Amino acid sequence: MILVTGGTGLVGSHLLYELVTKNKKVRAIYRTNKSKETVLKIFSYYSQDALKLMNTIDWVEADITDIPSLEAAFKEVTHVYHCAAVVSFDPKKYRTLRQVNIEGTANIVNCCIKKNITKLCYISSIATLGNMPNNPVHTEENEWNKEDYNSGYAITKHGAEMEVWRGSQEGIDMVIVNPGVILGPGIWDDNTGEFFSKTAKGFKFYTEGTTGFVGVYDVVRAMCILMDSTVINERFVLVSENKSYREIANSIAGHLKVKPPNLKASKLLTAIFWRLNYLWSKLTGAPQVLTKNTAASLHSKTAYSSKKIVDTGLFSFTPVEKDIERICSYYQADNE
Repeated sequence: MILVTGGTGLVGSHLLYELVTKNKKVRAIYRTNKSKETVLKIFSYYSQDALKLMNTIDWVEADITDIPSLEAAFKEVTHVYHCAAVVSFDPKKYRTLRQVNIEGTANIVNCCIKKNITKLCYISSIATLGNMPNNPVHTEENEWNKEDYNSGYAITKHGAEMEVWRGSQEGIDMVIVNPGVILGPGIWDDNTGEFFSKTAKGFKFYTEGTTGFVGVYDVVRAMCILMDSTVINERFVLVSENKSYREIANSIAGHLKVKPPNLKASKLLTAIFWRLNYLWSKLTGAPQVLTKNTAASLHSKTAYSSKKIVDTGLFSFTPVEKDIERICSYYQADNE
């Protein structure tokens, strides 16, 4: 039995589809029935039997921060894909980030040890890769640097990685993947889904910062390939291409046939905005849309290499342009 945590998220939903279409015996954790609507929506992109496929999954209501609820989830489990996480750069959510990303991962690792599972795959982030002065291209060799200006999200994902490495020291075979900015369809009002929805609605601003991007399809394929391989106790950067945010926005606009962003957001402009947004958040309690960390990242020019996984001969990446074209077609179908 394969257990998937975070099965109702972007990566988790696509992972579940990949597994059930390969006739794998799968169990998935969910928190609310409403959250499963995302899974059904994403399954429906790829199959006319979406509901039938969903019903082959053994759904267990559980919470990774609630140890008793995990007991039933781990019954007869041999392999675990740990995708559950909170993704947020809002400083007010730091306690939640620690509870879910670090403590929740520690609970999963402890259950894996207790149940003597065969293999664990953890989805981390390129946010955990520290800067190396003499190496402008980030790889798996870039160790965490606590002196860097790290976001709360990055800190808690690093903490989660440490829990997974602890598990490897206690006898659990594992692999970690560090994907770049993940692009995928289905969740248009949150995280990277907003690249598509905001561009479609005429968002006018762009920045020229660069980072690593990867399609959700490649993330899922890489996870499954690594899980089925003999590779253990390694981590792999998953970045298809390094691109600027402007390039991504222009590509999305082109496929959606809308006007691309045409106003450059300077460092000064984003610096003013995040400060105003901070004050507004303090006064109203509303989430902080742009933080100091995210403002800096929009202008940072950072490159990543996935040479390690490519050199295994097990995997090759899809061009980001092809992924964007595919995702845009689903966005258009949802908004006809």
